[in-house]
Amino acid sequence: MASREPFSAVIITLNAGAQLESCLQSVAFADEVVMVDCGSRDDTVALAQKYGARVVHQDWLGYGAQKQFAITQARHDWVLCVDADERVSAPLRASIETALTLPVAQGFEMPRCNRFLGRWLKHGEGYPDWSLRLFHRGHGRWSEDPVHEKVVLDGAPARLRGDLMHESGEDLAAYLDKQNRYTTLQAEALFKQGKRTRAAQLVLSPWLRFIKFYVLRLGFLDGVAGFTHIAIGCHNSLMKYAKLMALQKGRRN
Repeated sequence: MASREPFSAVIITLNAGAQLESCLQSVAFADEVVMVDCGSRDDTVALAQKYGARVVHQDWLGYGAQKQFAITQARHDWVLCVDADERVSAPLRASIETALTLPVAQGFEMPRCNRFLGRWLKHGEGYPDWSLRLFHRGHGRWSEDPVHEKVVLDGAPARLRGDLMHESGEDLAAYLDKQNRYTTLQAEALFKQGKRTRAAQLVLSPWLRFIKFYVLRLGFLDGVAGFTHIAIGCHNSLMKYAKLMALQKGRRN
């Protein structure tokens, strides 16, 4: 049987003890596990050491920059980047093993399945949520976006079968607080890039998002959880542009 390319599983953490163990168990097939921690005060580091992960400390640099730093700490050029509240499903593991036996691309996207309000979302913007997480670091790097960071790859990625399971341990209030922070960061980033918005975009963007994900991508099939997830996404779109508009007005005053 042909041997596959060696790879490193890479995780960034901060006080992730509640979710980390399942993640570590799911990536145990990697040739090494590297965890970059920015100062956890719970049992995150102890759990990582229990499962044989190599722990590196790095003060927080921002999402994209922290993940880019993390892949530079890996021993292998092929890296699998996962978050502490994610786990690699058995079908995805098999797909990764096969893909690295004879790679047909420099990076691979995988479907990400999100659990929200107790339900695994299978439609709308909750699934398949294609995420580029397995790549050769010589041909890809994390963007420096302050939020919703992504891998920038040389060439087009291939796609894997099997889900990357995302099950956040946060409650709805914490989720909404995070979305509020994200929309602030997005608005500030757009403003720095010289982007501007008008009232029409502020009004239309949430409705177009709702039609796309709830109707065209069948989000209504995910019940109350699907509706709530998409409704929050529409609200985020509204708030992002409202905050950008506030920055514009502040600049003019």
